[in-house]
Amino acid sequence: MKILVTGGAGFIGSNVADALIAAGHDVAIVDNLATGSLANVNSSARFYEADIIDHQRLEEILDAERPDVVSHHAAQVNIRVSVARPLFDTSVNVLGTVSVLEASALAGVKRFIFVSSGGAVYGEPLVIPTTEDTPASPISAYGAAKLSGEHYCNVYRAVRGLPFVILRYANVYGPRQSPEGEAGVTSIFARLMLQRKPCTIFGDGSKTRDYVHVHDIAQANLLALDKGEFGVFNIATGRQVSDQQVFDSLAAAAGYTEPANYAPFRAGEVSRSALDCTRAREVLGWAPTINFDEGVASVVDYHRADLGLA
Repeated sequence: MKILVTGGAGFIGSNVADALIAAGHDVAIVDNLATGSLANVNSSARFYEADIIDHQRLEEILDAERPDVVSHHAAQVNIRVSVARPLFDTSVNVLGTVSVLEASALAGVKRFIFVSSGGAVYGEPLVIPTTEDTPASPISAYGAAKLSGEHYCNVYRAVRGLPFVILRYANVYGPRQSPEGEAGVTSIFARLMLQRKPCTIFGDGSKTRDYVHVHDIAQANLLALDKGEFGVFNIATGRQVSDQQVFDSLAAAAGYTEPANYAPFRAGEVSRSALDCTRAREVLGWAPTINFDEGVASVVDYHRADLGLA
């Protein structure tokens, strides 16, 4: 199968591209390298340095590739950036998504996989773990933009006949996650701890997230290639992990003995999150396989090697 991955030089997209190639698929990658890295690009993939906002260029690429599937991972993914720069966030995550949808429809793509955010589109849900039927009420520009992208998938299904699958990721973590641009707390803490630098928790440590390992995310994408058409699926573990638990688990894995520092809670971030993944298990045949302590160890090992400490 021919598959084009937008954002395929980034943390999640590159891991997904690797899994697709390992499964025998023919993969092309589009990435503007704003936060992605050429070092992440699989040597077996065709790479195009391009911005999804540049619709003419995107049309040319999809016309040349004629992929069966487009896996849309390219995005502005930092919630704090979306709060500080909502116009920029919207230009990438709404206009960029429409650009990819339009180019996909014109190229006759047979399936569009849209990456949404279960951690952001629901806002502050009353029920946790949260199911896909919970009304979406985002409290950040990022969450609103991702929900808008979901609606545009429905529009392109209705007016252009473009089949889609929507994957609402929980908080993804694992090897290759940047400790800077992508604001992944596990990578931020792991790197600081290995360098014996102080770590700051924003809030009192009680804020929770549902952490799903990037290798499990990649498996969900493989299953979504031919299952779950027109469906919306939480890709998560269903378990809440607090900021304090993240700190403690990473400290144990990194041999870090200093206490955490605490700073005020930041606007735009939900206080509690965990997603019910029953639908993904029943329809896609997917379930998470990597527990948090095991996943954290992979993050520490990755950054230890990257820092030359292995």
